[in-house]
Amino acid sequence: MIGTKTRRILITGGNAGLGLALAKKLARRHKLLLSGRKSQNEVAGKLPHGVGYVVADQGDPKKSAVALARGVRDFGWDGLDNAVLNAGTGFAAIEGVDSTEAIRQSLDVNLLATILQARALYPLLRKSRGTLTFIGSAAHTGSASIPAYAASKAGLHGLARALRSEWKNEVAVQILHPGASKTEMHDKAGYDPGLMRSLFLEPDDVAAMMAVAIAGRRSPVRLSWTRYFGGGAFMGWRL
Repeated sequence: MIGTKTRRILITGGNAGLGLALAKKLARRHKLLLSGRKSQNEVAGKLPHGVGYVVADQGDPKKSAVALARGVRDFGWDGLDNAVLNAGTGFAAIEGVDSTEAIRQSLDVNLLATILQARALYPLLRKSRGTLTFIGSAAHTGSASIPAYAASKAGLHGLARALRSEWKNEVAVQILHPGASKTEMHDKAGYDPGLMRSLFLEPDDVAAMMAVAIAGRRSPVRLSWTRYFGGGAFMGWRL
């Protein structure tokens, strides 16, 4: 079933991968503001029709949070119904060891920026009694190939648990943990999954499960083949 209310939705990392797949799912029914580190010119023609876009580079956590809060208000919104903090990065470890730079970037982009963004967006979400959704990863339980990335997503998992309790009755907080999907992330991370890529989920299918899970407000939710075959992409309310 599909909810009828038109919502104001912010999606970080909305110009590529799962963020863009989710935006394409929601653009027909809702008002969207997307963010990414690329310029307006670089994303022109690649985003769904009618959506807004704000440049927010999570490599600078503090500036990204300021840019998002300002971008929402500049877009003419005085509140947010949903914020999906999806932007992230990852680096394949060489012989199981991350470089200092890879660790720093993984923590800045995936964890510190997200913490500061959540804090900056809290007043806008509270005003609408909205939902804050963190996009984690099935790797949050540990992964030998991407240890720093796994650690950053484990941190998000803990943050979601804490804020879900702290902001209870004001803002709904949840974390979704997608499994591996057929996006460009592995290539960008310098990791070749080989034949395993054929077993990865399609981005559109993950996005459909994300829409259902976000509407349900439960946490944590693992978005896996098991959930997909169980009807996770189409059973229940979705945005």
